[in-house]
Formats: sequence, C-alpha cells, structure tokens
Amino acid sequence: MTVDEAKALVKSRLSEKRYKHTINVKKMAVKLAKRYGADEEKAELQEVVEFLKAPNKFNSLGARIPHGVLLVGPPGTGKTLLAKAVAGEAGVPFFSISGSEFVEMFVGRGAAKVRDLFKQAKEKAPCIVFIDEIDAIGQKRNSGNLGGNDEREQTLNQLLAEMDGFDTSKGLLILAATNRPEVLDPALLRPGRFDRRVIVDRPDLKGRIDILKVHAKNVRLDDTVDFEAIALATSGAVGSDLANMVNEAAILAVKNGRHAVSQKDLQESVEVVLVGKEKKDRILSAQERRIVSYHEVGHALVSALQKDAEPVQKITIVPRTMGSLGYTMQVPEEEKYLMSKEEIENKIATFTGGRAAE
Repeated sequence: MTVDEAKALVKSRLSEKRYKHTINVKKMAVKLAKRYGADEEKAELQEVVEFLKAPNKFNSLGARIPHGVLLVGPPGTGKTLLAKAVAGEAGVPFFSISGSEFVEMFVGRGAAKVRDLFKQAKEKAPCIVFIDEIDAIGQKRNSGNLGGNDEREQTLNQLLAEMDGFDTSKGLLILAATNRPEVLDPALLRPGRFDRRVIVDRPDLKGRIDILKVHAKNVRLDDTVDFEAIALATSGAVGSDLANMVNEAAILAVKNGRHAVSQKDLQESVEVVLVGKEKKDRILSAQERRIVSYHEVGHALVSALQKDAEPVQKITIVPRTMGSLGYTMQVPEEEKYLMSKEEIENKIATFTGGRAAE
C-alpha cells in the first residue's frame, strides 16, 4: 500500500457516519416470563426492570440505581436473550453491540465509538446499553502482552470514564455479558460501574424440561415422547445444546420418512450431540470388535453389580465421529448435586471395569 492509498483509507475511515446500532424495542417480543430455565436470574433482573420503569420510586427514598449489571455464565445459557428480555419487559430502547465491534485498527476509533454510543443512549434515556462479550475490550491492562495494545486500552479507559460520568437517575443502565469474568479489569468490576453480577448457570432438571418443551413447541411429536427422560440424560446441557437436540431429532425423523418425532429420535439426537454421529464407514476387524465388546460390557457389568450405580440405558460398539469406538450410556434416576465417597469409588470401578474385562 502506497502512502497516498494509506492517507485515503484513513480519510475515508474518519469521514464515516457516526456510529449507530439501535434496536427498536417494539420489535422485541422477548419477555422475562418467556425465558425458561432461569427462575432465579429472572427474579434478580426483575428488580432492574423496576428501576427502569419507575426510577423516581427509588430516587425519592435515596436509593441509587445500579450503574451496570454483568451477566456471567457458560456459553449457550441465554445471557443475550435475558438482556433483550429485560429491555422488552421494561419497554425501553435497547442499544446492542459486541465488544469486538469496538476494536479498531486506528488508535482512538474505538474510544470514539464508545463516546458516540453513550451520547445516543443519554438522548434516549431511559434505555439499556448492552455490550456482549465484553471481555474483548475489558481485559486487564498491562497483562504481560509484549508491546501492549494502545487501542484496546484507550477504548477500555473511555468505557470506564463513560460509566462514571452518566446519571443513573435518568434510567440509563449498562448490561454486559461474558463467559470469562476472570480476565476482566478490576476497574470494571468495582462498585459504581458493574454493581451487580448475575450468574446465568446451566439449567437444572426442571429448567431443561421447560426448555425442551419451548423448543419442541412447533415440532410435531408422537405419544412416546417423554421430556423428563431426555432431561435426565442431558445433565449439564445448556439451552443451545437442548435446542440443537430437538432440531437433530426432527431432522432424523424426516430422513427416516416419519411424520412425527418419537422418543427414539430424541434419544438418538442426544447421542449425536454428546458423542457424535455413527461412523458407519469405519470397519473394525473381528478381533477389534471383540475387544471393544469386552470393554463396553465390562463397564455395564461392573455398574450392574453395584448397589447405587446409575442404570445402564444403552451399550453400543458402533464407532462415533467424536472418536469413540463404542460406549455405555448410563442415565441417573434423579438429578444429584453431591456425590458420596462410595458413589465416587463406584464410578472409578465402572471406568476401570472396561479395561479389566479386556
């Protein structure tokens, strides 16, 4: 690139129209009541809705409305959906931007975007400013990166200054989401900036059942479908995993020429998401199949001989695309959050049972 071309590029960038990224709240039909599997998170955010709906009620008592709320949780738990639901519930404008959109090649451009975003937000107050994946610009400064990143640090400094400078009594609220809270700069997390941290955790058994029902609302199901059995088999799955499972089951039913999704389709979709599709082109020799068979039956046999082990639902020696040559699926009869010493020893025995059988 020549010097003249570089100057022209800089000039064109500097002459760009002011940054705008507004979503009309009237187009958002998302409500907190429709966000399933996150009852405690909804209760915490309902207070935020009250702040935005009636700020004077809190100001008259001398209470200070939080500057910002940080949504923290694993990927796929619905943090962005919760933020949109808060805006939809409160009936206020919703400014949405990803943290990576602030990152620019030219020093100062990201900070200018931050200033412009907050200027528009103040004009539209009461409103919500939502920054998704805030760790893209909110990482700790002087974190040991050779040479540093002046542009990112300037953008973060501008964000910190803007969060200190606005008046919460007008109903301007900052929402942000991240799945890496440990990398955020301490200055972002101090009181007066992100005052509240809402943990958006993986759904429990009841939450998974509700989420499955929501995603299956427009899917034709037959009488064999049992969402509780599927929810028990998917402990630890997040909302996006469950949505993918329902979609995979519908695709499977269409491929097999059926007009409705059955329980068998849903069980197969759980396996597809957890361990991959069947790899039918991988042909094992008779000796290899014999070894895999001993291995998987070893797991199942040790589990069956134990008193409090999870019951075995399926044994297969068909290879899967995620690398396994076979597997034994155990499904708990109820969801547990703690394990006793005996249960841990039983699990270890089950894991080693395959090799012992070989």
